[in-house]
Amino acid sequence: MVMDNLVNHSYASESEKVKKLNTGTTTVSLVCKDGIIFAADKRATMGFFIASKTAEKIHQLDDKIAMTIAGSVGDAQALVRIMRAEIQLYRAKHSKVPTVKAVSTLLSNILYAYKWYPYFVQLIVGGYDNKPVMYTLDALGGMTEEEMFSTGSGSPIALGLLEAHYSKDKPVKENLKLAVKAVKMAMERDAGSGEGVDAAVIDANGFKRLSKEEVENYLRQPL
Repeated sequence: MVMDNLVNHSYASESEKVKKLNTGTTTVSLVCKDGIIFAADKRATMGFFIASKTAEKIHQLDDKIAMTIAGSVGDAQALVRIMRAEIQLYRAKHSKVPTVKAVSTLLSNILYAYKWYPYFVQLIVGGYDNKPVMYTLDALGGMTEEEMFSTGSGSPIALGLLEAHYSKDKPVKENLKLAVKAVKMAMERDAGSGEGVDAAVIDANGFKRLSKEEVENYLRQPL
C-alpha cells in the first residue's frame, strides 16, 4: 500500500513537469576487491538544450547502498524517493539493513509492475554487504549482476576504455582513476554528457562522495 501510494503520487506530481527532461548521460560503476566505485557526468539535457549543469546522478540510498541514474529525470528521482522510503520501512520492520540484492530485486519488481507505463530509466544499484556487489536494471525490470558497467548515451565510449583496463582484483584507489577517466572520455565525444565528473565510493566504512579536488587529482594520474 505504501509503495502504491508513492508510485501513484510520483506520477501525479512529477510526470507532467519533467517528462521531457532526459539525461544524455554517462554513468560508470566498478566492483573492486575492497569496495565499489560510482562515477557520472553532471549534464541534464532537454533535447538539444542543456537543462542543468549540476545534475546529481549518483544517489545514496542507505549507509552502504547507492544508485546511479540514466534516463528520465522525473522517473529516476521518483524511484530514488521510493527506494529510500522502502529501505527505511524495511529497517523499521526487520531491525536490520536489506542486502544490495534485496534492494535491487524490489526495484526490479517495481519496474516490472509498471512495464506498460514504464519508468524510462537505466539504473545501477551497488553497495557493500560482506563484499562489494552491483546490479544493473533496465526500464522493464530486467536485472543482472555485473562487475563493471556503464549506462547512458556516453556508455559505448566509456565501455571501450573500461574493457581495456578494468580489473576487479585492483583496489578502489587504482580503479578510481579508470572510472573518472572513462566518464571524462565519454564527455569528449557524447553531446549529452558534460559539465564535469562526480564520483563516490562505498566500502566497509560506508558511502563517501569525492570532492572536486579529489576527482581532478585522479583525472591527472596516468592509467
